[in-house]
Amino acid sequence: MRIGIDCRTILNPGYGEAAGVGHYTFFLVSNLLKIDKENEYVLFFDNLLSRDAADEMIGDASNAKIKFFPFHQYKHYLPFAFSHLLTASAIEKEKLDVFHSPAYTLPLAYKGKSIVTVHDLAIYKNSMWFPKKFLVGQSFSTKTLVPKSLKRATKIIAVSKNTKKDITEIFKINSRKIEVIYEGVEFRNLPERRETACGVGSEICFEDLKIKYGLKDNYALYLGTIEPRKNIVALVQAFCGLILKNKNLEKKYQLVLAGARGWKYKNIFKEIEDCQKKLGASGEIKYIGYVPGREKFTLMKGATCFVFPSLYEGFGLPVLEALSLGVPTITSDRSSLPEIVGQAALYIDPEKNEEMIKALEKILTNKNLQDDLSKKGIVQAEKFNWKKCAEETLKVYEEVVSAK
Repeated sequence: MRIGIDCRTILNPGYGEAAGVGHYTFFLVSNLLKIDKENEYVLFFDNLLSRDAADEMIGDASNAKIKFFPFHQYKHYLPFAFSHLLTASAIEKEKLDVFHSPAYTLPLAYKGKSIVTVHDLAIYKNSMWFPKKFLVGQSFSTKTLVPKSLKRATKIIAVSKNTKKDITEIFKINSRKIEVIYEGVEFRNLPERRETACGVGSEICFEDLKIKYGLKDNYALYLGTIEPRKNIVALVQAFCGLILKNKNLEKKYQLVLAGARGWKYKNIFKEIEDCQKKLGASGEIKYIGYVPGREKFTLMKGATCFVFPSLYEGFGLPVLEALSLGVPTITSDRSSLPEIVGQAALYIDPEKNEEMIKALEKILTNKNLQDDLSKKGIVQAEKFNWKKCAEETLKVYEEVVSAK
């Protein structure tokens, strides 16, 4: 088979883009090239990634070819339809048996056999989570490009059963056309949080991280984009309510929020400010901003618990990463999260403040529960690996190519 994969979402191969579609594409392609030495792969990039970075990604895989779209630098000057025609033409020149788009959409003019991966349909579930400017900018994509791509694709890959359900309900697509293939998680051999040994891989050691960010020995951690869908206002309110209810926890625990600012975040920081005033102490809730890849997993590993009260997730990679590190976790009973987490976390209704307060108190004050969830989390995370994801994706390629 001659397989084409759109790799334009990959911007940082060293970290697989750290999250999102770029992360998925990087690890899928890397593992396909490890397990499959027979089929040919054509990997499509644009000039946002250097040639050296693309070459480094494929390594010594002799069955992989890199193709850069030559017109990307003129994209802003091209009519939208013409850009799609040029993209389709460049792909068709490679005479592929199947083309895989890991990012929801296909070039409108492409007529060959194709596969599209769908990760997250939050924009279809609740437009109030997004700013109007973004919704206007994405209007053509959400109303035309994505629906047309999903209907024209030979097969669709959904990253969870919940996402498959959403696809069938929102786009009225036959469920037999959709295959569920879970993403994977990388297991990292980090030292225990109290060990001071540094130089493990490229990650920073825990003690250095404590000093850099002013962390307490014990902290509850949220890590993800700072935006309404992640339900951070409710988390701040719950933590504030817990400290006010149980003053014994005030000096011992801290809530740490890490991640880039997304949109509609002003209310979140207003809530943090209001909570600090109620507590009458500084530093109980700490926003540390975007955390680079070399610090992210050490920060997770060092947490007393990880809290992810999101209102909707297509997959929920941050939770899976926390489980893989043995971090006791609290998460929502919504969307794909129960499907990914299984029995390895405490669940809360993200819209019931009292449930979150009880879960935080339970997990922060019960060492036996922490140990139990830590063990269960590692076992659960082992069910998700990138090699399996690549193997199942390769089977879908074979299915599509062999079908009449």
